[in-house]
Amino acid sequence: MDPQGSDFESLRALIADLTRRVYELERALETRGIASPEPSGKPVPSAPLPYAQRTNAPLAPLPPLPRIPPRVSTTLEPAPPDRDLESRIGSQWLNRIGITAVLIGISYFLKFAFDNNWIGPAGRVAIGLIAGITLVLWSERFRSKGYKAFSYSLKAVGIGAMYLSLWAAFQVYALIPSGIAFIAMMAVTAATGVLAVTQNAEILAAFALSGGFLTPVLVSTGQNREFELFSYLILLDVAALALVVFKPWQRLLVLSFVGTLSLYVGWYSHFYDNTQVRLTLGFATLFFAIFAVAPLVARRREAAHAEDSLPAKFSKGSDSPIALMLAFVNAVVYFLQVYALYESIDKTLTAWFALGLAAVYILLSRRAGVRYDQSSQQSLRLLHLALAIGFITIAIPIRLDGHWITIGWLVEAGVLLWVADRIHSDLLNVFAVCALGLGVVRLVVYDNFRADTLLFNARFVTYLVAIAVLGAIVWYGDKRGDDAGRNAVYLASVALNVLALVALTNEVHDYFSRQMDYGLRGNADNPAAYANTRALAIARDFTFSALWMIYGAILMAVGFWRRSAFVRWQALVLIALTIVKVFVYDVSELDRGYRIVSFIVLGVLLLAISFVYQRDWLHLSKQRHAGVDPS
Repeated sequence: MDPQGSDFESLRALIADLTRRVYELERALETRGIASPEPSGKPVPSAPLPYAQRTNAPLAPLPPLPRIPPRVSTTLEPAPPDRDLESRIGSQWLNRIGITAVLIGISYFLKFAFDNNWIGPAGRVAIGLIAGITLVLWSERFRSKGYKAFSYSLKAVGIGAMYLSLWAAFQVYALIPSGIAFIAMMAVTAATGVLAVTQNAEILAAFALSGGFLTPVLVSTGQNREFELFSYLILLDVAALALVVFKPWQRLLVLSFVGTLSLYVGWYSHFYDNTQVRLTLGFATLFFAIFAVAPLVARRREAAHAEDSLPAKFSKGSDSPIALMLAFVNAVVYFLQVYALYESIDKTLTAWFALGLAAVYILLSRRAGVRYDQSSQQSLRLLHLALAIGFITIAIPIRLDGHWITIGWLVEAGVLLWVADRIHSDLLNVFAVCALGLGVVRLVVYDNFRADTLLFNARFVTYLVAIAVLGAIVWYGDKRGDDAGRNAVYLASVALNVLALVALTNEVHDYFSRQMDYGLRGNADNPAAYANTRALAIARDFTFSALWMIYGAILMAVGFWRRSAFVRWQALVLIALTIVKVFVYDVSELDRGYRIVSFIVLGVLLLAISFVYQRDWLHLSKQRHAGVDPS
């Protein structure tokens, strides 16, 4: 290696620079009064000055030395392994089985002592209360040491022992009146609720609510105490609502709703009569209002919340399904309550209740729950809107009769269609189609009665309303211009033409039927009357053919005018059906004159349509060659 080479010079300059830095650091330490290390007892020789200093080049001042922070250990503690089956059996199952075994043993001992009169009634109740309180206090020791599941198991046993002891003091031994037992049980419920809030434990809140709803059953005297019972349930439900406002414990709403409904149904089946309708309706409305507002104000569960909740099998999933389920079930249950209360009094009034509920849910849809994410808010809003439309749909058959029910559903479909177009809501479009489907099915199947006048009758007017709604769907769908709009146009136009044909065919059929009935009236044995009836039947069949041909010609003209292949195809299908009828049925059934007219009219119509296609006045062949959809 050449010592004069560029690599050697670079290495030499680097060593010189390092030497200079070490020298400057030693001088800085001496200036601060810190002696430099001298391992040999002799002064450290001065290092040679770097090249830059030998050439009298000024040295830049060194920056102050930064403070080096203490070293932080980056060792990650290994995540605790998942609890396997053995661990769950040892820590949970054996715990619960052990507690159950101890309780069974104690109960056997107490029963033996009771049977031998070792302990009197007051002593038995006192033992139960003292044991319950002791278990609750003792459980706190385990909770402080981290054994929370075991602690809550002990609390459950202790709380249950206190409830049962108070029940025995009232129902079994008659040591205390029902009022004292009720107040004492309320105190146990309140104390458990306070523990739940202070320890942030949802499972304790569930214990408190369960005991609270069991209290009326435990202290029941078999008498009708509607006001007291439902007032107490209102307090419990309000307490549950307050808990879910400040705590993410929405599952408590389900427990509260089930408890309230169970006690309401139990009371209703035993004590209700029509004289109590107003008070019962008032309480039912209060229950409904609490659980209708609850999904809007309940606190949302965070992704990871502290402390204890219900067992894991009840904790999976988000809070949104709970809110949606509660909103739906609450609405259905309340309407069924109102219907049951007023069915025998004023059934029409339930229709106004349904409309009132629809208005309530329209308002609630404007307040979709500010404590939820965007997706959950949208789901809750749409559910409220769906409930509103559902109650409107239910109110129509309750309030109206006959064909007015069909007209009501059809008008509802038209209104929903208009609103959906204004606010651009696909959901309302779906509801509009559902309402229209209900109206059309009822019109064709149920309202297909025989009319007494031609055209000017309720059935034909109902058909016109249905046709108008279908026409609106065609118009709105064509205005949208997307795939969904085109599909709506296709389906609605087919349904429109089918309904129009059915309506006109029914009018023709009923017109000739009335003529036949009139001719046979009072002339049952007259051969001339039967001959007249036969002539009317032939005229009716010919009119059917003529009607279908005329309608097919009108459809074909509209298809050419609108340049719509889809409309023209509908016309061709109808004309094909007419051809089959003429060649198969009219040939054998119609008289010679009607037969001649049928074939001539059909032939002229077919020739005219064929001539239009051959002349290609609308340049359909150019559109097809250019790849343009003529529809």
